[in-house]
Amino acid sequence: MRPAMLRISDITYSVEGRPLFEGASAVIPTGHKVGLVGQNGTGKTTLFRLIRGELALEGGEIAMPSRAKIGGVAQEVPSSATSLLDTVLEADTERAALMAEAETATDPHRIAEIQHRLADIDAWSAEARASAILKGLGFDSEAQARPCSDFSGGWRMRVALAGVLFAQPDLLLLDEPTNYLDLEGALWLESYLAKYPHTVIIISHDRGLLNRAVGAILHLENRKLTLWSGPYDQFARSRAALRAVQAAEVKKQDARRAHLQSFVDRFKAKASKAVQAQSRVKMLEKMTPILAPEEARKVVFTFPAPEQLSPPIITMEGTAVGYDGPPVLRRLDLRIDQDDRIALLGRNGEGKSTLSKLLAGKLAPCEGKVVRSSKLRIGYFAQHQVDELHLDETPLQHILRLRPAEGQPRLRARLAGFGLGADQADTVVGRLSGGQKARLSLLLATIDAPHLLILDEPTNHLDIESREALVEALTEYSGAVILVSHDMHLLGLVADRLWLVKGGAVAPYPHDLETYRRELLAGDDADKAPEKPKEKAPRPSRDTVLALKAELRRSEERLAKLNGMRDKLAVKLADPELYERPGEAVIWQKKYAEVMEALDRAEALWLAAAEKLEAAEA
Repeated sequence: MRPAMLRISDITYSVEGRPLFEGASAVIPTGHKVGLVGQNGTGKTTLFRLIRGELALEGGEIAMPSRAKIGGVAQEVPSSATSLLDTVLEADTERAALMAEAETATDPHRIAEIQHRLADIDAWSAEARASAILKGLGFDSEAQARPCSDFSGGWRMRVALAGVLFAQPDLLLLDEPTNYLDLEGALWLESYLAKYPHTVIIISHDRGLLNRAVGAILHLENRKLTLWSGPYDQFARSRAALRAVQAAEVKKQDARRAHLQSFVDRFKAKASKAVQAQSRVKMLEKMTPILAPEEARKVVFTFPAPEQLSPPIITMEGTAVGYDGPPVLRRLDLRIDQDDRIALLGRNGEGKSTLSKLLAGKLAPCEGKVVRSSKLRIGYFAQHQVDELHLDETPLQHILRLRPAEGQPRLRARLAGFGLGADQADTVVGRLSGGQKARLSLLLATIDAPHLLILDEPTNHLDIESREALVEALTEYSGAVILVSHDMHLLGLVADRLWLVKGGAVAPYPHDLETYRRELLAGDDADKAPEKPKEKAPRPSRDTVLALKAELRRSEERLAKLNGMRDKLAVKLADPELYERPGEAVIWQKKYAEVMEALDRAEALWLAAAEKLEAAEA
């Protein structure tokens, strides 16, 4: 077992009288990559501030090795004349101080110490490392030499992230870092974090990142912390199994309690049964209540349904679009129907947002034509619209401006349909969370029942439950969807067509999202490498086909065996007596999680074997 990088012991902390932590404990071993998850408002960001010592605990202790450095992205870097590269280099304060001292030091012994330390921290490769991090986050060589003042706040947040990654603290704390990254940057960050040499705790609602970049999940729920081994999907399965077992326990205990109470009620007045009745009263008193798991919060988005229009709803012929200079996109020949679900792929700066604005009618074509259905209504959601909400007005006032003739009950029902209850409806926007603001903006974008919904990074600030609810709403929605997102999980579940925006053109992408992910991670070399023509494979021999059939049979047997093991473990976990021995219960729960993980692998192997056999017999 690795030594602990972070030890959280029995901590208690409240905000304005509301407890966020009560006797919460967790141990994070050195070098672990951990995803911190929990519903919005439970205290994840507050926990980071407690770890950094910015807030004082009411009880308990948070301990780390004495010389350990903590790093995190607190805010964007300031707008200054310093270049991006130099800004990132300065983030390693020790290196910067040593380099400055080396310029002025005269004592030979001190000069030797400085040079030894610079060698120890690999200072001479620093510029290349900082440049590689900036490139991964979307800054080419030309951009790295430009001053910070040339870039907007969102881009300067990326520079701040690059700085803390370059400094390589012993404990890296990241709070929703992908909120200001595009798909390319988010995938690069996943890959970087998986190889990061120290301990990482990351608050994220991005399932792809939580499945690929971390090896454990720290769950904050009911003011307690629980560390689960494995990526997010394994955590979700294990937790669902545990919830089912807990619910079964509660049901059984309620039935037993009712049976005992029935006996007491029937016989407490009879002298002959008084002793037995009293005995059962004592049994009732001694029964420790088993708490039912809290119901998973039902999160909803309710998009109004548009009427059907005759296809197509938009066509483009020889269209070009840009701003004041040369066109960003040229020779566009595209068609959109009302049942389309299209994801826009492409590196940052290629023109995804430009195409979105053209489709939304916010940019006019400079060549060619765009033909829209005469009755077409378009809903458009982008982060800048969230930023443009009126901070001193309530959500109710926002929609009242759009629907002045509707009564308050109807307006409040609209807000409730986007998860904004009575309390949020009457709270000024400035006091709402980022997720609540995003919900309000989505409501405003869809209030007219658009036939085409354009969503540019809709999941920023939405928690995992809200993202799943958005997927459900988009699945049921009867209009077309154009989607730009760094959330691969969302893209995979919603989009059935992929368009690649590249080199001033827009064309269907012929592969799947996983192929696109690999291409992005491969970098520029993938763009240059020509694809070798595939030679026609020879027809497999009879022996090969027999071997594949045997492999498929073994896969089926493995699946059947694992399914049997799962069923037996489920019976074991449903036995309430098991939970009178908590240590043993944890062991059986871990076994159940391992079997479920093995089932996933076995199903993947079975599917691969079936596909190989099908291809061989074709």
